[in-house]
Amino acid sequence: MDSTTGDEATSKGMMWELDQNLDQPMDEEAGRLRNMYREKKFSAMLLLRLAFQSLGVVFGDLGTSPLYVFYNIFPNGVQDDEDIVGALSLIIYSLTLIPLLKYVFVVLRANDNGQGGTFALYSLLCRHAKINTIPNQHRTDEELTTYSRQTHEVNSLAAKVKRWLEAHAYKKNALLFVVLIGTCMAIGDGILTPAISVLSASGGIREENPKMSNNIVVVVAVIILIGLFCMQHYGTDKVGWLFAPVVLLWFILIGSVGAVNIWRYNSSALKAFNPVHIYRYFKKGKYDSWTSLGGIMLCITGTEALYADLCHFPVLAIQIAFTMVVFPSLLLAYTGQACYIMAHKDHVEDAFYRSIPDQIYWPAFVIATAAAVVASQATISATYSIIKQALALGCFPRVKVVHTSKKFLGQIYIPDINWVLMVLCIAVTAGFKNQSQIGNAYGTAVVIVMLVTTFLMVPVMLLVWRSHWLLVLIFTTLSLLVELPYFSAIIFKIDQGGWVPLVIAVAFMLIMYVWHYCTVKRYEFEMHSKVSMAWILGLGPSLGLVRVPGIGFVYTELASGVPHIFSHFITNLPAIHSVVVFVCVKYLPVYTVPPDERFLVKRIGPKNFHMFRCVARYGYKDLHKKDDNFEKMLLDSLLSFVRLDSMMEGYSDSEYSVADITMTNNGTNMSGLSYTSHDSIVPVQSPLRGTNTGLFMESGQTSQTVGDEIEFLNRCKDAGVVHILGNTIVRARRDSSIMKKLAVDYVYAFLRRICRENSVMFYVPHESLLNVGQIYYI
Repeated sequence: MDSTTGDEATSKGMMWELDQNLDQPMDEEAGRLRNMYREKKFSAMLLLRLAFQSLGVVFGDLGTSPLYVFYNIFPNGVQDDEDIVGALSLIIYSLTLIPLLKYVFVVLRANDNGQGGTFALYSLLCRHAKINTIPNQHRTDEELTTYSRQTHEVNSLAAKVKRWLEAHAYKKNALLFVVLIGTCMAIGDGILTPAISVLSASGGIREENPKMSNNIVVVVAVIILIGLFCMQHYGTDKVGWLFAPVVLLWFILIGSVGAVNIWRYNSSALKAFNPVHIYRYFKKGKYDSWTSLGGIMLCITGTEALYADLCHFPVLAIQIAFTMVVFPSLLLAYTGQACYIMAHKDHVEDAFYRSIPDQIYWPAFVIATAAAVVASQATISATYSIIKQALALGCFPRVKVVHTSKKFLGQIYIPDINWVLMVLCIAVTAGFKNQSQIGNAYGTAVVIVMLVTTFLMVPVMLLVWRSHWLLVLIFTTLSLLVELPYFSAIIFKIDQGGWVPLVIAVAFMLIMYVWHYCTVKRYEFEMHSKVSMAWILGLGPSLGLVRVPGIGFVYTELASGVPHIFSHFITNLPAIHSVVVFVCVKYLPVYTVPPDERFLVKRIGPKNFHMFRCVARYGYKDLHKKDDNFEKMLLDSLLSFVRLDSMMEGYSDSEYSVADITMTNNGTNMSGLSYTSHDSIVPVQSPLRGTNTGLFMESGQTSQTVGDEIEFLNRCKDAGVVHILGNTIVRARRDSSIMKKLAVDYVYAFLRRICRENSVMFYVPHESLLNVGQIYYI
């Protein structure tokens, strides 16, 4: 429990004083560690180098938009120069307001220790308000060096917003629903980006032979896409050094070609920098001008990927790269294309390739194709990261995650998702066969993700940044002023391809919602059906329990209490191991948990019961790598705890056993009396403690030194380690609705069959695994 009065603090005596002394150097060390996870200061040369490298990872998608924007604005051709100028003016100010002002200078600052994307915003909010739908966090989790959070004054606006969000469960669920919508649309983005980028780049092969069938272009695009997805298991680390030079060449190419076209053709397009032409564009065209916004907004596609791929670069490096290279190159490219189209109005369908001088056409084609592949790679990698984050938060079935790089933690590969993306991407490319309909689908996904980011930024600015409400209002108004018109325009194109990301999003949303719903219900069932240790101890003699040699790791989702699976186990098999450890693996709303802070260990009951609890904590970016021996880390943490427990025991003047010590696997991180629960306190007067029945102890043994207990643990380890997992079957109640029965008994059951078990996730040897079957009715 929390200490709230001076009397309670005084009653702790020497134990409390020792704990305070031990915590002093740890506070200094924690301060140093926290500084490691803050954004570092870089030299000017290093910043320029990182800005150059960020071109290949962050800006590929945004940079390839000139391949297809003007064709999607005017799919039926263009007749009037004023229409071209108006469309160009919209492009210029869309690039200025959304990527430049909103994302590069505002949203990028809302990162979770360098991590960007929808889940990063949600994680920030979960740390500043109790909105997590699975309430398995404890106040000791807030002491992590990566768990940065602020407190608010009682009457402040931030505190009022926090209380408002925490007030009702439906608000938490609504927020999670918004996050899942953004996530599903971002996954759709990962499908549509390779399709439209590669198809648009491949279209260049028709310029030398205009009579070539479009089917040949589609076949070439499909071959490139198959090669791209088949190479994913190698990771981007091995070819990543090529990305930045390719994308830099691409920006130099489109900027130079744009400048040449401005010089060669009608430079009157430069008047588009006057925003009055936006008004004239809408006044003249009305309905057609409004629906063309679906094509114009493709100029800002890739902006959300710019935020999601933030993790490897400091914000300042991305700001430098965008303002010095990307933004001016895009302005030149779009202005140059507008000048060319004004001189050749019948070339609007393939204006990009037609505007390239003949002398550099084929080198430009090669660079364009390479840039499209790089852009596709960035969104595919971002999709893997999104799935991993959803998996960590209990919103996606457990899938195999492969770590592809020894240098970069974030470079992962998910085989199952890779092949699903490939099939869907090829289906979209071969099904539509043209850029227009794919562009409509692409625009739908992008604008919805941007709207989700805008809505999530409101509570982030209020809670995390504690910004003045007027600044929040200005940011929200300017963002929605651009995004809502785009959203209204794509509604008219839902029947022209815009339905594709909606179907994809609904499918993934169904999977995520059903999985998350059943996960929450399983956790609630565990909470409601858990039993107290006193009940287990009281029933021990009547069950005739026998201690068999070895160590039993009982896996549970609970961080306190005895799980129902354990009582179910000893009821059916009345014997337990000499050492029992309840293992809880939980994910926190932080991007990573440092390895030396990963494990919390405490004792359950008296020392001679040899029962422990271990909580293993992970962040949404952490991976269970095959090189990490999870069983060995658990055993090392247990041994370290026993040594620490013995050292602290002599200083306890309490009538309770020393059970509330949290620690790390190297035994250095201590926070005494900070992890209490009802099952960790056993009175000295317990009738079972003084007996010598052999229950929960070595026969005839009533006390041990630390050396004896460590030797005992080592003997038990040599005797064998068994991992006890619950093989749970979730069923809907008989009186449930048809929709609930369909979701639980069929959809969730199917997902459970095809997903990976926890034993596979942690690489538990099959011969050491014991499954305990039980049924949950929800």
